[in-house]
Amino acid sequence: MQLQLRNVELESDILPRETKVTNYQIRPTSRGVYAFGRCHALVQRLGLFARKFTLNEPLELACYASFIQMRKYQLLATTDRLMELGIKRIRKIGATLEFDHIREYVRGDEYRHLNWKATAKHKKLLVNQYQEEKSQPIYALIDAGRVMRMPFNGLTLLDYAINSTLVLANAAILKQDRAGMLTFSKTVSNHIPAEKRNNQMQLISEKLYNITTAFEETEFGNLYAFCNKHINKRSLLMLYTNFETIDALSRQMAYLRMLAKTHIVVVVVFKNTELIDMAKEEGKKTIDVYNQIIAQKFVYEKHLVIQELHRQGIQTIYTSPENLTINAINKYLEIKARGLL
Repeated sequence: MQLQLRNVELESDILPRETKVTNYQIRPTSRGVYAFGRCHALVQRLGLFARKFTLNEPLELACYASFIQMRKYQLLATTDRLMELGIKRIRKIGATLEFDHIREYVRGDEYRHLNWKATAKHKKLLVNQYQEEKSQPIYALIDAGRVMRMPFNGLTLLDYAINSTLVLANAAILKQDRAGMLTFSKTVSNHIPAEKRNNQMQLISEKLYNITTAFEETEFGNLYAFCNKHINKRSLLMLYTNFETIDALSRQMAYLRMLAKTHIVVVVVFKNTELIDMAKEEGKKTIDVYNQIIAQKFVYEKHLVIQELHRQGIQTIYTSPENLTINAINKYLEIKARGLL
């Protein structure tokens, strides 16, 4: 049982035939389902008598991923202070806007937006009014295979991916886009179609709180087949996974290329900061030199993975786990600004 409280003493006066409710607080340390099994209570009075009660009714409680980070980003976004967290201001490039209506020209309007046909017809300068494209599908694809079990500062890579998904989905909905998600390993599960309805974040949270990793190899072929069938509109697919070697990437590259033909695919690759630090250390003993060489080999493999993804035209986020959320939002804003969707 995850929640075992022992030697907890609660004082209360209970009269004969009286019913009283006593409350106490607990603090779960990780998300998931917390199960209370058979609860045992020892009731005693001034050391004169004691009686043990056993409650046979099991209870399960859901512990959701932290909303604090998501609310922090939301608050700073509404007050235009996202730069404090490292969110970049990205200048819009190219035609990332969709036509809204025609209006009269006012000083300061861009000449390239002039509507010459309407101007000639009405004999006055008229310009096209545009608005930012909205309702674009944003999906978080979370790998729940064994590669996401790696621990980092008390959390697994899967935990960092879940926290980033919550923030990214909330940011997309705030920008009037549609947010969705799914998890995959051997098969695809927990699919939520991209929408921007009021309860979308609640639906995503319900799916995410109880996700665990498995010791299975991830099947990207099943992921491609599912996306090809169920995600019909061109979407931004934020793929949270982790390729440690170029061989691991090569086995899945064919499916990533096929996904990238119809969608914008962004592959998240995690930095192993401990290996990076080990590769930079100067070894004094033979074992230290050996560890340094092995660490440098793994760091080099990561760079080969990034280079190969770029060579295939697939966008990447190469980030340490603690900076994943900020880098994911920056990549989302960059893709929106460049009009790639």
